[in-house]
Amino acid sequence: MPEPFRVTIDIRTDDLDINGHVRGPAYLAYADHARWECVWAAGVDPLALKAGNLGPVNLETTIRFRRELRARARIDVLTRFTWEPGKVSRVVQEFLAPDGVVVAEVESLSGLLDLEYRRLVPDPGRHWREYASRPEILGLP
Repeated sequence: MPEPFRVTIDIRTDDLDINGHVRGPAYLAYADHARWECVWAAGVDPLALKAGNLGPVNLETTIRFRRELRARARIDVLTRFTWEPGKVSRVVQEFLAPDGVVVAEVESLSGLLDLEYRRLVPDPGRHWREYASRPEILGLP
């Protein structure tokens, strides 16, 4: 299994709730940011995907909070794609504190939408591989 893709994110004060904890929507924004950084690192141009009438979609997302995350922290988000038969893939992301402790996990069930027919394409990994210059970053051979 390839190493996960890693992005470092600084926690901002405006990402906090009234208790001083990172808000749930901020975790989702961090996860989205890390996924797109991974896709770009794999050499995929989102505009080329769109020109090919393809668009990534999240079908389900789960956040698991493990530890408190507060202002001025710095975290690493590790992103790993896993490919399943059919029309979906999974993206598993771990949020790590500087000491390596997992503070949260975000798991997404994703697909690739045919923008003309508004349906998920079969075997999305095949399409991602066509657009990626470094498909191994996306967990594709």
